[in-house]
Amino acid sequence: MKIVLYCRDGDRPGWLAALSRHLPDAEVWAWTPETAARQADYAMVWAPPPAFFESQQTLKAVFNLGAGVDKILKTPDLAGLLKGAPLVRVQDGGMAVQMAEYACHALIRHTRGFDVYDRQQRDKLWKQHPPIVRQEWPVGVMGLGDIGSRVASAIAGFDFPAFGWSRSAHSIAGVTTFHGEAQFEFFLRECRVLVCVLPLNAGTAGIINRRTLEFLKPGAFVINMARGAHIVDADLLAAMESGHVVGAALDVFHDEPLPASHPYWAHPRVSMTPHIAAITLYEESTVQIAKKIARIEQGQPVEGVVHLARGY
Repeated sequence: MKIVLYCRDGDRPGWLAALSRHLPDAEVWAWTPETAARQADYAMVWAPPPAFFESQQTLKAVFNLGAGVDKILKTPDLAGLLKGAPLVRVQDGGMAVQMAEYACHALIRHTRGFDVYDRQQRDKLWKQHPPIVRQEWPVGVMGLGDIGSRVASAIAGFDFPAFGWSRSAHSIAGVTTFHGEAQFEFFLRECRVLVCVLPLNAGTAGIINRRTLEFLKPGAFVINMARGAHIVDADLLAAMESGHVVGAALDVFHDEPLPASHPYWAHPRVSMTPHIAAITLYEESTVQIAKKIARIEQGQPVEGVVHLARGY
């Protein structure tokens, strides 16, 4: 078995080491223009150039090294370049628990006022605040795939009223779910906190906008861990200026790194992190990919195959 890897230079040693541990009988190499002529059975990639696909003629499957496939879907004529090979995404790969941690941390930090206590410590102010009433903080999660379902369940585990919305119907214990365009507004009206873990595609770009935010309960809070393009920045800034949205925890942005001139940097109601809500883990992801390769070799179907037209 032959496997070719294309990823960021800094990630290459980690992926190659994990592959050698979990697929010890495979011949594995990193793609470069110098190795382009070598043909592989499988590819593991993150944002490869068209030249990568043009050089590979015998691929049985392409594994995207991350849950989000929006970058690779921007490749012109991707379907033609794949030559019939399925594009398969990593499902979870150790990311779901990280995303659940991030969402719960942002939620609890805001609702319990731990940001206020941070400021009080700097001011050497000893002052206790009343406990929260969780029923006043209903939380809605947009996107209920492998990651979103874990996030929604974790939030429900802290006894916050938990809601979820996705394109298709899902059932999650302790979470009231909605699906489809017809139920989107009903979902939003239930929520005071909005968490986004949607895939990015033509139907979800700009989904957090003026209209979306207006449907949320007053004193709303936004947590975005998906992609920066899900938010219309000007609309979120305007909603915070009006007071309808009281704050946001943002991990992803339209441009990364975020330009120094962007108003989010100095905004008193925005907490930011540099796209670290979840980082793909070499071991967990490689174990999953190895199992999927084994199934393909046995002629069995695998989960996580991307529908190119839908974008996930």
